[in-house]
Amino acid sequence: MATTHKTRMLIIGSGPAGLSAAIYGARAGMQPIVVQGLQPGGQLTITTDVENYPGFRDVIQGPWLMQEMQAQAEHVGTRMMWDTILDVSLDGSPFRAIGDSGDIYEGDVLVIATGAQAKWLGAPGEQEFSGKGVSACATCDGFFYRGKKVVVIGGGNTAVEEALYLTNHSPDVTLIHRRDSLRAEKILQDRLFAHPNVKVLWNQKVDSFVGVEGKGLTGVKVVDTVTGTESVVETDGAFVAIGHAPATELFKGKLELDSSGYIVVQPGTPKTAIPGVFACGDVMDHTYRQAVTAAGTGCMAALDAERFLADLDFKALQAVPA
Repeated sequence: MATTHKTRMLIIGSGPAGLSAAIYGARAGMQPIVVQGLQPGGQLTITTDVENYPGFRDVIQGPWLMQEMQAQAEHVGTRMMWDTILDVSLDGSPFRAIGDSGDIYEGDVLVIATGAQAKWLGAPGEQEFSGKGVSACATCDGFFYRGKKVVVIGGGNTAVEEALYLTNHSPDVTLIHRRDSLRAEKILQDRLFAHPNVKVLWNQKVDSFVGVEGKGLTGVKVVDTVTGTESVVETDGAFVAIGHAPATELFKGKLELDSSGYIVVQPGTPKTAIPGVFACGDVMDHTYRQAVTAAGTGCMAALDAERFLADLDFKALQAVPA
């Protein structure tokens, strides 16, 4: 039989944002429930070497970091639920969520931390060499290609920004774009074209990623979209930069989303347009998308949730006859 789980703080998503919110929420006595979703631990569970999360002098593994965050959240009183939310009701507190299991989750406040996923090309070899030369985050992995040759695939702001960032590490950056012009803002294009360490390959569509099994990527096979000519661009690292897709399907028509599908929050806060509903991490952040910034907004969501509940409790106390 389906069970109804009630809590002061309901959190959907179990990446750095959701677990940070849970840690702060549990320590504030809100007895949070975290519904973990399809990918418990978020994107860090498919990230191998992590070298930019504060507090660790040596390279750590993404899955290990998320296991430690979950263990900490549970240690201070968080309940972890293995379920995937299929529908939500945001009409008012308590907010309700229905899981794939049939169970119902109710929270006086709701924290949305469902994250976002990098878009992939779907080309052969892309997943095979993921973490072994293929990446979707230059900020995360660029350091590992210091002094090496890299390529960036894409033509929008993300691709140009990734290419420019990689020049901090690599003396040889190639941007591969399937058209003859970029979609990025003009100021970014000007910076790209002016940089001596960047070149652009126009009208080239990535056909596949090639390399040595067990060792890693050695090149990217491309096809000229005008002539049909095939060639291989030799490289040590390939960064797919064609955008991200926030996991907000649940909230369409129920929360305000921007043109890219990210949840709209009040500037500088995790507060959505619905009082008591907060969004944190990559589901509302299309600029930074880092584990440490996600954790920070998770903390903010928990602190704001605590204040919201304290205000609710105070108003309820005032409404009681003397």
